[in-house]
Amino acid sequence: MLHFIAALIPIVWLILSLGVFKMPAHRACSVALVATGALAVFFYKMPIVHMATAAAEGAVVALWPILIVILAAIFTYNLSLETGAMETIKTMLTSISDDKRVQVLILAWGFGGFLEAVAGYGTAVAIPAGILLALGVEPVLAAVLCLVANTAPTAFGSVGIPVLTLANVTGLDEATLAFFVSLQLFVLIIVLPFVLVWMISGSIKNIKGVFWITLASGLSFALSQLIISKYLGSQLPALVGSICSMLVTILAAKRKSIAKSPVTIKEGLKAWSSYILTFALVLLASPVFPAASRILGALKWDVTIYSGENPVTLSIKWLSGAGVLMIIAAVVGGKIQGAAFGKIISVFAKTAKQLKNSFITVISIVAMAKIMGYGGMVEALANGLVAATGGYFVFLSPLIGALGTFLTGSDTSSNVLFGPLQNQVASAINVSPYWLAAANTSGATAGKMISPQSIAVVTSATSLVGLEGKIFAKALWFCLLYILILGVLVFVFKFA
Repeated sequence: MLHFIAALIPIVWLILSLGVFKMPAHRACSVALVATGALAVFFYKMPIVHMATAAAEGAVVALWPILIVILAAIFTYNLSLETGAMETIKTMLTSISDDKRVQVLILAWGFGGFLEAVAGYGTAVAIPAGILLALGVEPVLAAVLCLVANTAPTAFGSVGIPVLTLANVTGLDEATLAFFVSLQLFVLIIVLPFVLVWMISGSIKNIKGVFWITLASGLSFALSQLIISKYLGSQLPALVGSICSMLVTILAAKRKSIAKSPVTIKEGLKAWSSYILTFALVLLASPVFPAASRILGALKWDVTIYSGENPVTLSIKWLSGAGVLMIIAAVVGGKIQGAAFGKIISVFAKTAKQLKNSFITVISIVAMAKIMGYGGMVEALANGLVAATGGYFVFLSPLIGALGTFLTGSDTSSNVLFGPLQNQVASAINVSPYWLAAANTSGATAGKMISPQSIAVVTSATSLVGLEGKIFAKALWFCLLYILILGVLVFVFKFA
């Protein structure tokens, strides 16, 4: 019991510092790292060298592949703003239909999912919310719509970094995890577009006029994400799913409209070039092209950092990692869009500076998780939870993932915090570790809609600063229902 209580201290600190005291995440996580290190050494009797090398391993994992992908994703987005490509993309999407129900499916769901897949970090909430506001949607409604939409796609956000990170911290196979996450979210991805249409129209009866478009929008996302995760792993599911959803929705909407697009095909391809290249390069490095994948993956560095028992050997891939490929795609795409090389370098430097606090947060949280894992703290938490809940822990596992995202604002950070815990509990209650680890990611998507960070982003984008409490209250009910449905699905299908 004492070991369980001690292991809870860093988690409770994060709950209080982020949720109650509203402390900036980089400060709260830095304090949590120091406290975790002290507990590991003085209470769990972990040799100080082992604690330090565990933290160092976490720092390396944080830098590569997590932070390099985040940096690449935001750099690509910032460069598209600089070149005007993002304005062209927005113009293309807003010219499809004047039906608010269809606009929500294209912008909040499809385009928001796309932005989450390629960038994340609030872009998927801020940009669609701003466009919906310009189209005449009431500000609070626009904010809540985008928060609800920015759930399921976050599981594979920033080119799959949450699942890739989960695989790194649990030692589980990335492709299998990706497929299980897609299975768990399949029903919710189909249902969410109907929820968005209901919200924008004000009545469930108003779904009738766009029922088939709405079904096609969700089903195309869910099916393509499931297929891609099954055969290509975690990097492309949300990217392909969101693009398929947008294309299907646009084609269905165009059947009812004869409006001519204000953007030519050449202009459109130019605007989307960075993202088209990202898709092509990531696909080239995937198992679909084994020869290219083998050549790109050959340049790597295998290193063991932790000095204690059962260390993990890290494999740092210099060319085949999604972050490097995205940076290459962004640079080439930026040149296609007319950016001077000096401007590209300037945007990259500004992006790195913009993310400095995020770097501190991610390094601290991953280093903390590594200390907790190697030091026996995760095992202590797992034993305590199993004793308290037994087999019913499966039903609660998505709630734990949601709590992690609520605290940190990140599906990735939730996986770092609680992924190892879910893995250990699975062994104790004789459930597939892949199923429970996936449930952490699936549940983490729910916490995204009520996390203080997400709400802060959307209130800034819609000029609603000061109304955070009202938006939180409206989003909370959707979040609780989402977690309840997911918990039932995860519990029922654990027997499959």
